[in-house]
Amino acid sequence: MQENEVNGMGGEQFDWQALMGAQLSGMTPPKLDTAQLMAWQQQYLQAMLAGPKAAAQDRRFAHKAWQGGDLHAQMAAWYVLHNEHLNGLRQILAGSGHQGEQAAFMMEQWLAAMAPSNYLPFNPEALELAKQTNGASLQQGLANLLADLQQGRISQTDESVFEVGKNVATTPGDVVFENDFIQLIQYRPTTPKVHALPFLLVPPCINKYYILDLQPENSLVKYVVDQGHTVFLVSWRNPLPGEGMEHATWDDYLNEGPVDAINAVRAITGAEQINALGFCVGGTLLASALAALAAKKQRPVASLTLLTTLLDFTEPGILGVFVDEAQVAMREAQFANGGLMPARDLNSAFSALRPNDLVWNYVVGNYLKGERPPAFDLLYWNSDSTNLSGPMFAQYLRRLYIDNALAKGELHSLGVRLDLSSIDVPIYVYSSREDHIVPWGSAYASAQALQARDLRFVLGASGHIAGVINPASKNKRNFWVGRAGKLPATADAWFDAATEKPGSWWPDWAAWLSKHGGGMKPAPKKAGSAKFPAIEPAPGRYVKVRAI
Repeated sequence: MQENEVNGMGGEQFDWQALMGAQLSGMTPPKLDTAQLMAWQQQYLQAMLAGPKAAAQDRRFAHKAWQGGDLHAQMAAWYVLHNEHLNGLRQILAGSGHQGEQAAFMMEQWLAAMAPSNYLPFNPEALELAKQTNGASLQQGLANLLADLQQGRISQTDESVFEVGKNVATTPGDVVFENDFIQLIQYRPTTPKVHALPFLLVPPCINKYYILDLQPENSLVKYVVDQGHTVFLVSWRNPLPGEGMEHATWDDYLNEGPVDAINAVRAITGAEQINALGFCVGGTLLASALAALAAKKQRPVASLTLLTTLLDFTEPGILGVFVDEAQVAMREAQFANGGLMPARDLNSAFSALRPNDLVWNYVVGNYLKGERPPAFDLLYWNSDSTNLSGPMFAQYLRRLYIDNALAKGELHSLGVRLDLSSIDVPIYVYSSREDHIVPWGSAYASAQALQARDLRFVLGASGHIAGVINPASKNKRNFWVGRAGKLPATADAWFDAATEKPGSWWPDWAAWLSKHGGGMKPAPKKAGSAKFPAIEPAPGRYVKVRAI
């Protein structure tokens, strides 16, 4: 499995018709740079006249069955040639404004779909396997296809191997609070003493929380517990039809999510302030909640950590291809009377960001070759997404993506105007250099929108997930840190002055967090309190509900 295959978020069965229909609606032709286009045309023509080279450098055609001079090898070589140069056109389109980005996105889907490896008559590797197995591979592939059609998504891993609470999400703890939106987990201490200030994690509501607690060796939750913190975590509910969340709003998610969690943690521990972390959309919600509380003269947080979080949506990255006036208006009409945004639709969009890795790779393996995908905990989590309230989703798209109201100070929530600069606490902002969900330049702009006096910006290697989940024990990759003081005006200026350090960013963050943890005190002997007794063991009920 290539690392970039797990930097996306999702992998459900792909609804090409719905996706392309949404993309084409209201789209106007992009305006292209004539000189760039003519130069590309000339290069393309020269490449066609020169003819293709071997296709082995493309891993889709690396098997020996694709080599040689037969028809299959020629098809693969010509495809690679066309694909390479049409990708040049795609880059020109992507640089020509929003319509160009949409056209480039659709071209990427088409190029990925047209690979000869995706079709049985043109895939010698699959044909050879069928011959060797006397058709058993095709029979198994058909069975795999029928099973995936029944479950409504492409299998990316052997899901039978994993069970939430058994071999993923296993850090010991207890649910100590719940409402219609969240369960709050308190994890059991592993050190005799803990920091005085408790610590709260707010993961994204679009995914299950256990990306932060996959296995003991790569669990951020366990790592923080082992650093001597009393750790609480929000487990978002996965709403199902008829359960009463079809009309929930952005404000409901704020109030019933981070605000209620903060209040519960303070009540359970007796601490006036806590430390808090938000990851991805969880960071957007957490920062919004803290700005709302600050407007009400409440400052319950002593420090804030944001991981790959968008607050300034001026440049929303590749997800912006899905968001324009026509598409947002469509969602607003769809959810005008309530409803749920299905996880499968969200996952289709995320799969489209890496169609070769997250769609066609499994079409070929599962169906043409009849293979069973290997067990992989990250891809198990990847397929276990959550539904969202439709009204909340539409409001999120309109006010944050389209209006950029949060960064502009024009967003009103919980009865007040949200001012990010009012979050006047030490802040640690982490971004990943190869993140296509939250581009690091946008994360940098989001950090600037906070206008914090004490802010540490750290840039890690790799992508949205693999960059964050980079355990200190493995000490892989590298990260960059800037000089103390005010952030430079641009992300490039920051990077030019930054210092590169080897290994995981976790120890850097742990050292920063410990400075804001307060003194040490004996670890709590049991979870919860008299008012908030333990409800059930972690991971709790909410995280075990799968989307339908």
